[in-house]
Amino acid sequence: MTTSLASNHESKVVSLLNQLSEILGQPKDLEDQLDQVLRMLADYLPIRNSSLTLLNREQGEIYIERAYGLSKQQQNKGRYKLGEGITGTVVETGKALIVPDIWKEPRFLSRTHAREEKAPLSFICVPISYHNEVLGTLSSEQFFESEENLEEDARVLEIIAFMISELVSIHRLEHEKGYEENLRLKNENLKLREALSQELHPPNIIGNSSVMRDVYSLIDKVAKTNATTLILGESGVGKELVAAAIHHLSERRDKPFVKFNCAALPEGIIESELFGHERGAFTGAVASRPGRFELAQGGTIFLDEIGEVSSLVQTKLLRVLQEKEVERVGNAAPIKVDTRIIAATNRNLEELMQTDKFRQDLYYRLNVFPIVVPPLRERKTDIPLLTDYFIEQFSKKFNITVKRISTPAIDMLMSYHWPGNVRELQNCLERAVLLCEDGVIRSYQLPPTLQSSTSSGTNYDGTLQERLDNMEKEMIVDALKESKGNMAKAGKVLGLTERAMGLRVHKYDINFKLFRPASE
Repeated sequence: MTTSLASNHESKVVSLLNQLSEILGQPKDLEDQLDQVLRMLADYLPIRNSSLTLLNREQGEIYIERAYGLSKQQQNKGRYKLGEGITGTVVETGKALIVPDIWKEPRFLSRTHAREEKAPLSFICVPISYHNEVLGTLSSEQFFESEENLEEDARVLEIIAFMISELVSIHRLEHEKGYEENLRLKNENLKLREALSQELHPPNIIGNSSVMRDVYSLIDKVAKTNATTLILGESGVGKELVAAAIHHLSERRDKPFVKFNCAALPEGIIESELFGHERGAFTGAVASRPGRFELAQGGTIFLDEIGEVSSLVQTKLLRVLQEKEVERVGNAAPIKVDTRIIAATNRNLEELMQTDKFRQDLYYRLNVFPIVVPPLRERKTDIPLLTDYFIEQFSKKFNITVKRISTPAIDMLMSYHWPGNVRELQNCLERAVLLCEDGVIRSYQLPPTLQSSTSSGTNYDGTLQERLDNMEKEMIVDALKESKGNMAKAGKVLGLTERAMGLRVHKYDINFKLFRPASE
């Protein structure tokens, strides 16, 4: 018995986005990557054909660049002016359009001969934008199932359009140049991607976005040396993971990796912790103790929040960098140390230097090889991979079965601006896993900060009752999908009698038969 696509397509969305992230991170030809994206769409969504169009800025014409399920002849006929047809309207306005029934939509021009088919067909067309410029569209023609599924599929296409926007921008740039220039750019791009693929992806860091691949390249280069490294980035971006990756990819990997947070302790204790102390050096020093630099002998010491240390500690750190030796508190005898220093901060050290809060000479000693870790809002294509990883980790930790995350929840994660970066995403998903009751993480189980219009950038003018109704409808539709259209089973899952379930299905005009197996 074949289960209808309408009953299970949402459960495949997260897997689709994860695989697409991996594809976009591979060193393949740009056209091959775009073709693979369209093929994968057909595997996960009920698509009859799909296409990617580009706007030729010189001619003002929109043409089909890549397609799935269309012949070359059909692709050549798919040309539109700005504002012409559904595709031209989407490019002109920059807003997605959903056509539930193409037979009833006069703007659908059917230039690829879709109207010759008599099956009920729907059309979804979303813009592909990069740096606020509409490059073209991503569209799908598919068999109609339900308006709810069309809206969910449109959100999936919008996420994918965002993920491939940079790739499409490069692709269009190549095609707008002359043939020789185009060929040169393609060859250089292939060589660059092949080189990137050969660089070691640190196993402790998740992400395949272009900005993270740049970080991996820097990690690979500096790890082979003993250069002092300064890791810069906002709080929560994963600076400690970058430091750990540098150490474990270096020749010092078999030696200690010692971590120290410079903002966690007062000045007097920091000095003792870093450089050690002798017995009787201060009250409570009942025995001699080596400092963190000595403990990291032959290995690496990671100094987090380096911008918080006092001027006295800065002076002593400068001596370690210059002379490769430390002095314990209470003993002037120098101790030689062979320790690589990796420092990190979320503060602007150059601004601190201007106000004499950070030594200029120490800054230049630390800033030998800077690495800037991008915030999560600049690497949103990594969110599906990070989401999948955190859900798996917290499911094991709390022994809670989580099968998937709903499309509205993924959509909310992708639209949020993440001021707390990866750490905030981790905390949000930990909360969601704890609240998960039926194996599915839903949008209302995410923190309120993600659900507000000001935080997510999605204004909603509905009343409280309308919002509650939308939430209830989402739960009913999901229960019907899981029960394959069985009203009694869906009602039992939701704690409703069959009569109460029937009243709600009628209230929201839900066709439960759409969720039954095709043979029924």
